[in-house]
Amino acid sequence: MKVLVVNCGSSSLKYQLLNMEDESVIAKGICERIGIDGSFIKHTTEGGKTVKLMVDFPNHQVALEKMIELLTTGETKCIESVDEIGAVGHRVVHGGEKFSSSAIITKEVEEAIRECIGLAPLHNPANLTGIDAARAILPNVPMVGVFDTAFHQTMPKKAYMYAIPKEYYEKYGIRKYGFHGTSHKYVAQRVADMLGKPIEETKIIVCHLGNGASVCAVDGGISVETSMGFTPLQGLAMGTRSGDVDPAVISFIMEKEGLSAKEVENILNKKSGILGVSGIGSDFREIEDGIVAGDENCRYTMDVFQHRLVFYIGGYAALMNGVDAIAFAGGLGENNAIMRAELAEMLSWMGVKIDLEKNKCRGVERDLSATDSKVRIMLVPTNEELMIARDAVALINK
Repeated sequence: MKVLVVNCGSSSLKYQLLNMEDESVIAKGICERIGIDGSFIKHTTEGGKTVKLMVDFPNHQVALEKMIELLTTGETKCIESVDEIGAVGHRVVHGGEKFSSSAIITKEVEEAIRECIGLAPLHNPANLTGIDAARAILPNVPMVGVFDTAFHQTMPKKAYMYAIPKEYYEKYGIRKYGFHGTSHKYVAQRVADMLGKPIEETKIIVCHLGNGASVCAVDGGISVETSMGFTPLQGLAMGTRSGDVDPAVISFIMEKEGLSAKEVENILNKKSGILGVSGIGSDFREIEDGIVAGDENCRYTMDVFQHRLVFYIGGYAALMNGVDAIAFAGGLGENNAIMRAELAEMLSWMGVKIDLEKNKCRGVERDLSATDSKVRIMLVPTNEELMIARDAVALINK
């Protein structure tokens, strides 16, 4: 079966076409600036040939139509017709408490996604737009929704409830939901495979570290805790997000700066984190370069990030009463060898030892552990598209 994976943003559309017989990527690409002047599509074939075309995309359906054209015609042709596509897997950011697993998209499922718009006002409308556009072009192909929040629905109530009046949970659904669930699920399974153990017999801490970052405690294959919360703002310091702050900081800044709650929320989401602390930028690569060059401000910025990360890893090891492996994924986790080595040193009290030679790598799946490490250190490039495609195949076959 061939599965088309679609990830729609408000003005973008990422896609991959996968052959699920061998789980290979047939083609992939992205449509940018949809509905904005200067829109374009960047498309890469299985052989690695990339084309970038400036195309007017007034909406997502037109972008999907161009994608289908590239898949089925001309020099980029890789399938004879859309009839070869057996399913479309859609990334959906928020499923609330309604979805603990992926689901075939029916009118009822669409309505449930729509009901979660209040929890993800920037994302779920775009996801629904992608579903509508795909259905218009591929009306006879099954659609599957894969939810970022679903994997974390296994968290116990003591983990997801906030210590605020429970009426706010009952009226508005205010609780911890967690995100990056598709990535955490994929990485945890790969770690179990690398350990040679059934995932039900493992305790794994997954660190999805990129511009957005979160940590997840996976005990026996299920999420029991995660660092992101009601929104992706909670948890680690990220590229532009503050992560954990005293809630009173919001009202304090409002009063001192004469700002609204929305304006402060915007500061915490878009002007804080690594950008805010460093004053340089949100790209961890710039911070890494600065550290190598001896920049004290960059060193301090990375220290802030690592301090939070060690705090969560240590706490999750305690919650699970032990840990078999710690996995690094995401752009930062996969590519920053300095950070991984320093974190291993900070976690040496757990018996963590990294092999510095093995650690000299970027973006490859590898066990980085020293032979006498009591906790395995894994580098696992995440593959959310493959996880979405796998879920789609499983549901269609079921």
